[in-house]
Parts: sequence; structure tokens; C-alpha cells
Amino acid sequence: MNPGEIWFGEDIVDRIIRWLNKSEIAKKESKIVDIGCGNGMLLIELANEGYTNLHGLDYSKKAVELAKAIAEKQNINISYSECDVLEGLKDNYDIIHDKGTYDAISLSEDATENRHKYIENVYNSLQDDGVFIITSCNWTQHELDQHFKVKFYLTEIIATPQFKFGGVIGNVVSLCVFKKNKI
Repeated sequence: MNPGEIWFGEDIVDRIIRWLNKSEIAKKESKIVDIGCGNGMLLIELANEGYTNLHGLDYSKKAVELAKAIAEKQNINISYSECDVLEGLKDNYDIIHDKGTYDAISLSEDATENRHKYIENVYNSLQDDGVFIITSCNWTQHELDQHFKVKFYLTEIIATPQFKFGGVIGNVVSLCVFKKNKI
């Protein structure tokens, strides 16, 4: 079975896991969801690190089937289900992670409306003391902060590889950690 690719590469997954492992927020039993989990490789790596309450959501039935098959083959217990984040999440979580779903929604026909739905649904499903971690290749850290600031505040930026073009330094991807605003 071909598990497919790891979006944004293994380095980004490693950075997320290192951050979670040193974080005072993340506990091995924290309820963690990966929105747009694809093949579920981030969750597999989290399980290998000892995290036990893992959930993967994807709007694609085929992605969910693949992720389940990969986890079963490795005898790892991860809950996967089909879910469209724009219709709401099914539960509340301590940690919500997104690696590319917000990017894809931002390219949709009704991007502005869908981004607002996404932000509202993530906000409603995050525990008050939880964190939302987003990895984006389409938006800068500043742009993500601007998009999410009505409902969230930026608590940390996880360092990612940089490049220089035309005298300006940028990041290959943005990796931001947000907490909920008290509204």
C-alpha cells in the first residue's frame, strides 16, 4: 500500500511534534484532531510519540479509508471520520491542527464566506484553554493573524525554513499557534 505524500514534508511534521512535546498545553492524553488529515501521517507520528486521543477528519471518503488502512496496518488506534469543516466539527478538542485545509478553502469559489465559516467552526470546537495550530503555504504569518484575530490571538510562531527573494526574507510555510479570544 502506498501511503502517499506528507504534505509540506516530514520536516514540518517534526517541527509540530517537537513543539507539542515541549508545550505545557499538550499532554499525551490531549484530545487532538487533524482537520483535513489526508493519509493521517501526522496522527501516526503523534501516536508513535505516545499521544493516545487522536482523531482525523477529512471531507474525502477515500482519504479517510486510506488513513484507516494505514493506521490498521501499523496496529495504531486512531479515530478517522468523514467531515466537512464548513458544516462544523463533531466534537470539542484540546488541540486542533490544520495543514492545508484552510489554504484549500481560501481558493474556493466562495472563499471569503467559507473562511468565516471555517474560523467560526474551529473556534466553536476548540476547548477554551486549547490551541489551534495551522500550517499554511498560501498565507504569511501576518496574514493568518489578520484572518483569525476576531476569534483567536497568535501565541507563537513555530520556526520554518526561510528564503530570500528580491531582498525580502520569507518563509516557505507559515506555522502558527493560536488561542481563543475570550468573547
